[in-house]
Formats: sequence, C-alpha cells, structure tokens
Amino acid sequence: MTLGTMGLSNTLFVMTFLLSVSTFPFLGAASIKSQAYFNQTGELPCLFPNSQNISLDELVLFWQNQDKLVLYELYLGKENPDNVHPKYKGRTSFDQDSWTLKLYNVQIQDKGLYQCYIHHKGPKGLVPAHQMSSDLSVLANFSQPEIMLISNRTENSDIINLTCSSTQGYPEPKKMYFSVQTENSTTKYDAVMNKSQNNITELYNVSISMSYSFHPETNNVSISCVLQPEPTETLILSPPYNIGTKPREKARHEQDHIRWITALLLILIVVCGMVLLLTRRKWKKKQPGPSHECETIRVEEKESEQTEERISKTYIPPGIKGNPEDMRIIQWRREKKRGEERRDGNRKPSCSSSGGHGVFHITLSPEVPPHPAENQKRSYNSLT
Repeated sequence: MTLGTMGLSNTLFVMTFLLSVSTFPFLGAASIKSQAYFNQTGELPCLFPNSQNISLDELVLFWQNQDKLVLYELYLGKENPDNVHPKYKGRTSFDQDSWTLKLYNVQIQDKGLYQCYIHHKGPKGLVPAHQMSSDLSVLANFSQPEIMLISNRTENSDIINLTCSSTQGYPEPKKMYFSVQTENSTTKYDAVMNKSQNNITELYNVSISMSYSFHPETNNVSISCVLQPEPTETLILSPPYNIGTKPREKARHEQDHIRWITALLLILIVVCGMVLLLTRRKWKKKQPGPSHECETIRVEEKESEQTEERISKTYIPPGIKGNPEDMRIIQWRREKKRGEERRDGNRKPSCSSSGGHGVFHITLSPEVPPHPAENQKRSYNSLT
C-alpha cells in the first residue's frame, strides 16, 4: 500500500469517525466555559489527564465546532490539515503541555460550543480515550459613551436636547441611561436605547436621547451618560456635560490663578517702591546742604581776614618809588579781587548760628570794608 493510499484511508477513517461521534456522542463528557475578546486569541482546552503517559504517536485528536467543522487534527503525532475547514486554516495552534487549542483572531461568529476528541490507537484499532466540550463566548468592549448637544436652547426656552452614543461593542448592553447631578441631588433618567448591528462584524452601536429642562438660575448641573454592558456589571461613564456656571473645579483653579497674579503685582509694587526710595536717598546725599555751604563760607571769611592782616603788616622798603601806603592799598585791592573771583561774585553769603541747635541762616553781607590804610590815604590827600 502506498503512502498516498494510506493517507487517504486515514482521512476517510477520521471522517467516518466524526460522523459516528456526531450521531452517538460520548456519555458523561466534561464541559468548560471559555471567553475571548474580539480580534484576540481564544483558548479551547481539552484537559486530557494522560495518566498512562501515552505518546502522541499513538493518539488521534481533533477539535470540531457545533456545526461539525474541524478546526484542528493531529493524527499519530502529525498535523493533518486536509480535514480542517478553510475558515480555520492558519488560525489554530496546539499546545502539547496544556492540551489546549489556541484560536487566533477571534470573531463574533466564533462563539459557540466546541468539542475535543482523543483516541488511542492500539492493537485492536482506535479506542476512545477522552472528550471535552468548550463553550466559547466572545466579547467586544464598547467605546466610552459621548454626550452631544443636538440643538442649542432658545431665548424663550430652557430646554436642551442631548444624545449619548457608544459604538463597536458586543453583546448588546443591558442598560443605558442619563444621570443628572446638581448641588443637592442626583437623578437617573431612563431612555429608550436605540441599537444597530453591523452585518459583517455583528458589533453593536447604541444611543439614547433626552430633553432636559432646567431653571434659568440653575448652576453647576452635570449630566453623565451611563452604559451597563453584558455580562459584566462594570459601568462605563461618559465625560460630564456641564450646564450653567463653570464647574467648581475650573472656577477654583481660576481663583487660584487670580490670587497668584495679585500677589505678584503686590511684590512688584513693593520692590519698585524700595528701589525709588533708595535712589532718592542716594541723590540727596550727593546734593550739598546748608551746613556744607556755611562751612565753605566760614573758610573763605577766615582766608579774607588773614589776607587783610597780612596786607597791613606788609613791609615796603623806603627806597621803592611811591608812597608805602599807596602800595599797601594797591596790594590789598589785588588780593580783594582774587578773593572775589574765587567766590564768583561781588557779594558773598555769610552764615550765623542761632539757638545753639546747629541751625544756620544764610544772609548777604555788604562788601568787605577797606583796609585802614585806605582811611590813611584819604587823610593824606586832604593835607596835600
């Protein structure tokens, strides 16, 4: 017998066996529930105990769905893809350690009952060794519900129309409703759920609508949409839709922002005031005060007195031509002119203290009187 004839005979044998097990199922077969997510990987366990440690070379095992379509076949240690239905080819793999079949890219159509069969080939032929059923359920997570405003309220109406929708989920959700939260209460608004199903993926899209009436002075109203999927009890909430004044959290953030700006402005004003005060004090120190000016005047008066005294004591030898008194007068006038040029004026201020408190008054004194020699000159001219 050739190899091709042997393979054909094995295939015919397995097909005949499949028909037999579909007609006369095993009694007392175990069953287990399995769950997979849409477009993910599902597992179909067989849980063969193999207490006798039988080699795969002596076993024939395969999985079939509730329509008797073969997903996978292993014949005496070798995979046999000839009996696998086209819709499952390339989508399965067998884990020998856990005796589990992995089904890839799970679709909604893959939900249902699967059976695993294991036979031992002994001297008397194939003997049933194990059977297990797996009930596979497929889930698809709905998108987060989203609330949309259908139409804006008019000036004469305090009614708004809202719709909430969620897409691409399976199975059909249990419930969908609105939750309205005010400052004092939370109210649940049930609505008729509209649903549509994709003909190819079999995923659901659901939506609900609501007309909400509120008082014009109502503040801080928050509306949420709640979706309760099947079979879990976990609720899926939409982002809140707020009506009236700004949400408390946002208002609190704006208040904090205003406080920060106010604090920064106050700090800026204080710094500018300090800088202006220090600049003014520094400028005043550079300006000469009355005490400084009076001190200067005292020094100049003292120099003038010393000059007059020096002129009066000046000795002019008799041999020099001219009258000695005239020479003293001429010299005095020259000294007087130099002093006036230094003081930059014909009249100079003078200071006097009063009260002994260090307060000085600036007054104008008359021209420095002539030297006594001037009076001697006048008397000399009158004699001549």
